[in-house]
Amino acid sequence: MKQKFLIIILALNTSYVSATHEIKLWDRYEHEFTSTKSYDNPINQAKNFDITFTSPTGRTRKVYGFWNGGTSWKVRFMPDELGSWTWQSACSDAENSGLHENSGSFDCVENDNELAIYKHGAITHSSGAYYLSYNDGTPYFWAACTAWNGALKSTDEEWDTYLNHRKDHNYNLIQLVTTQWRGCDQSSEGLQAYEGSGEITINPDFFKLIDRKIDEVNALGLIVSPVILWALHVGQGRYLSPDYHLPHEEAVLLAKYIVARYQGNHVVWSLGGDGKYYDDLEGRWKKIGQDVFDGIDHAPVTLHPHGSSYVGRTYAEEDWYDLMGYQSSHNNGERVVNWINKGPMAEDWDKLKPMPYINMEPNYEEIHFRIDAEDVRNASWWSIFATPIADISYGAKGIRLWLREGEKILNHRDAPGTCTWRKSFDFPGSIQVGYLSEFIQKVDWWHYFPAKQLLVEQPGVGTYNAFISVVAKRDVSAIMADIPKTANVKLRNPRNMNYEAQWFDRQTNEYIKAEYKSDDGLMIFEQKSGGMWY
Repeated sequence: MKQKFLIIILALNTSYVSATHEIKLWDRYEHEFTSTKSYDNPINQAKNFDITFTSPTGRTRKVYGFWNGGTSWKVRFMPDELGSWTWQSACSDAENSGLHENSGSFDCVENDNELAIYKHGAITHSSGAYYLSYNDGTPYFWAACTAWNGALKSTDEEWDTYLNHRKDHNYNLIQLVTTQWRGCDQSSEGLQAYEGSGEITINPDFFKLIDRKIDEVNALGLIVSPVILWALHVGQGRYLSPDYHLPHEEAVLLAKYIVARYQGNHVVWSLGGDGKYYDDLEGRWKKIGQDVFDGIDHAPVTLHPHGSSYVGRTYAEEDWYDLMGYQSSHNNGERVVNWINKGPMAEDWDKLKPMPYINMEPNYEEIHFRIDAEDVRNASWWSIFATPIADISYGAKGIRLWLREGEKILNHRDAPGTCTWRKSFDFPGSIQVGYLSEFIQKVDWWHYFPAKQLLVEQPGVGTYNAFISVVAKRDVSAIMADIPKTANVKLRNPRNMNYEAQWFDRQTNEYIKAEYKSDDGLMIFEQKSGGMWY
């Protein structure tokens, strides 16, 4: 009787999932819990639902669980070790035996998928590195396309067409929004992510659509950068921005919910979108970041700032902040061009904690009908050479808002004649940013750093958009110089090394063997423009 009594006590206080599942390395493990209580507002009445996973080697990784509708709760998790894993749940409502003190296990087995994210592992940032990498250390070059409304508005056919086009043109990451925002007030199914302000309620059915769209991105081997809390505080439709109207506690609950749903996917988080994260709002955003990400296992995190905005000196020492995101904005004028080439990113990168510098929103092609392919190319190449090479992001107005024939732009200045998303992804600049991505990934780009000291004369001093960018390896064994306007280029060769030179045409994707003259420690290149010596 004593033994039977002990068994009954254990059954009342814990639930063990005895079935052993096999999950592939770098794939998603998912377990469903059945709550013993029905809550009127689950995320507010069971605010903390955490699951701690223990790896075969004894490492522990804590993640969030989430409500999925009714009495269904779930956890999603990506294993990073082969072997037997175990887990234990904890809920702030300790009386809910369906959520609190449950445990289980699964076996992680080899993954034979040859796509990079399954072969090399999740994206991470290693201490001391100026670039992202896969888990096994293989460098990852961020080549993003911006489709804020893509997951919200697209049909399955549209999304499939778009993603395959991006993959075929050397893009490997999609930036998208995960809630209603000023550019889209509801999903294609007529749903919103949440309702309310003082105490929000979550709509799981809204997120089930986003689930499918993010899963398809990963299925093609692409990374997703989900914006968690759109943060624009000005302009028409600002009331749709979660950060505009949610108090701190509710903003954190919403952010935790989104992190919980997609932490089992291959993601890089953008905690905020198009926001002001400094001055009077600095404390708010630092606290949100801390409350959402401190104490849990998570993918790399950044903030997507508003136009011509950079928060490096403010956030570099935040433990949860992994990538130096900035936005140069949609302008080809002298102020913005000089800000990219000579601004705080170019000045700070070697003074602050090493991390990737990512221009998350350079010129959008066709925006205001004044940004063309040349402007896109220039902003892109200037951005990747202003700091250690790490990334590029592309955008076009028709793609980011997912415009179709005859649609008007919500809460933005209407622009009749703006091309649809289908036409936009074949814009010249869109294709040429793909050329950039392909070119960079042919070289060991993570060894290149800004080297303006090698350039003898900078034409950008007199003509701002003729700015020549130069990067080189630390030992100067390889140099790359981008020449946007016709110019005679003189590069210092302090070690009198013999270089084999090539010309890359960034508009046509052509490679041509190049010649140069050597003269007293200098290399002199003939007049050429619209490409790169390397």
